[in-house]
Amino acid sequence: MTKKINKSLLLAFSLTVVMLSACEKDIKDTQQMTNDFSNLTQVQFINAAVASTRNSIFVDAVPLNFATIAYGGQFPASPNSNFMVQPGLRNFQIRDTLATSLQPRLTFAENMQVNSYYTIFLYDTVTAAKQITVNTPIVVPDDTTARVRFAHFAYLPGGAPAIDIYSVKRGANVATNVGYTQVTQFIPYASALSDTLIVRQNGTPSLALDTLALNPTRKRSYTLVFRGRYRTNEANAAANPRVLSSYVNY
Repeated sequence: MTKKINKSLLLAFSLTVVMLSACEKDIKDTQQMTNDFSNLTQVQFINAAVASTRNSIFVDAVPLNFATIAYGGQFPASPNSNFMVQPGLRNFQIRDTLATSLQPRLTFAENMQVNSYYTIFLYDTVTAAKQITVNTPIVVPDDTTARVRFAHFAYLPGGAPAIDIYSVKRGANVATNVGYTQVTQFIPYASALSDTLIVRQNGTPSLALDTLALNPTRKRSYTLVFRGRYRTNEANAAANPRVLSSYVNY
């Protein structure tokens, strides 16, 4: 009886080794396929929709994120990370995972170009969430500078006023008259130097809306998003204050 049991255990162990070897081969093959990004499109998601809490992203009906994305979050969560999609016409859906949520389900198509980068912004408020997709041209500087752009998604019924971004280090505006839902082009920015950026209402230098300490890393690309409730006396403004936030694109 003992010999029979030992033979059975040996056979089971041998089969397990064979199966694990086959699985390991499959995993390696899959990893090799995903290492080549040259024929794919890279996308980043930034959630600026005030009070939204449980967002999931689907591409062609396939869910991408396990942990939901709350207001102020990004996907992928790691800085300078992107998710990959096949180029061409892709169907996206962004929705709250709670069936009883008041957040509208957003379904939209995007024609993704090969070897390109995009950013999807969710904005407005949880009960009227909207999205905008913009091209994110990534160019790695050939010097020591970084690259910075600005986006205005602060919420105010009817649309928030345009903003200026003032650099203390430069002693001048680095972005002027940035309108609501506008995303500027990237500009070169000195790296490894601490700067203070002040958000002001366009044409009103005495009115500071928020400040941000910025110390960009060389050759990185950043999107600085002005978000939150624009009016300080608005309901729930303390929970979602207006703020300038930094997101690393690449």
